[in-house]
Amino acid sequence: MRFLSFLFIVFLVSCKSEKVELSAQEIIDKSIIASGADKVANSEISFRFRDKKYRAVRKNGIFKLYRSFKQDSLDIDESISNTAYERLINKKPTKVIDSMITTYSNSINSVHYFSVLPFSLNDKAVYKRLLPSRTVKGIPYYKVEITFDENGGGEDFNDVFIYWINQENFLIDYLAYAYETNGGGKRFRVLKEQCSVKGIRFVDYYNYKPIAIDSKLIDLDIALENNELQKVSEIILEDIEVDY
Repeated sequence: MRFLSFLFIVFLVSCKSEKVELSAQEIIDKSIIASGADKVANSEISFRFRDKKYRAVRKNGIFKLYRSFKQDSLDIDESISNTAYERLINKKPTKVIDSMITTYSNSINSVHYFSVLPFSLNDKAVYKRLLPSRTVKGIPYYKVEITFDENGGGEDFNDVFIYWINQENFLIDYLAYAYETNGGGKRFRVLKEQCSVKGIRFVDYYNYKPIAIDSKLIDLDIALENNELQKVSEIILEDIEVDY
């Protein structure tokens, strides 16, 4: 009996110590559920970011993303949808040249994209790759790299993202990205504050850039711990409202 009890205890210990290996897809799926981002697909979300107001209406894959602000005493209202970009000045439709449509659309989409992460990380144009895990400030993280297909990946399909996803709660605490627009560069965002509005997690970030130009995107967590990053801004969402 003692021998059988010993075997049973060994079996329990071995089961507890055996860690389940998750794929990049499984980690992203769990992160979407943990952050409530699955609710974004059918919602209306509004917030203020810096001097502009944003609103997003999404329903079953159909979306319309809005931005409004004042410029030289003019009221500017813009929107992008699955099919078109629109710009109103003092409530009147205004024609915009193609190159500026791309610029304005990318700017609007970028703010909305970051505001509801990890929503959209399961889009068809998204490729996921699991990187070696890393402990940052004593907390173990999964690292998932996100790249995009040229077909459906937007104008910035060459951008590369890395997400640090807490291995306990599957929430994103850090993210890094490399971009090519405006001369290119790298950014590393660190969680500043977070809140939940009607079950959806929203995050404010400290936004950093590496001091060394040749810093590798995958190693920006090391640069953080070595104080080799320079803060360039803070990403703060205000007046958040959610409706379903």
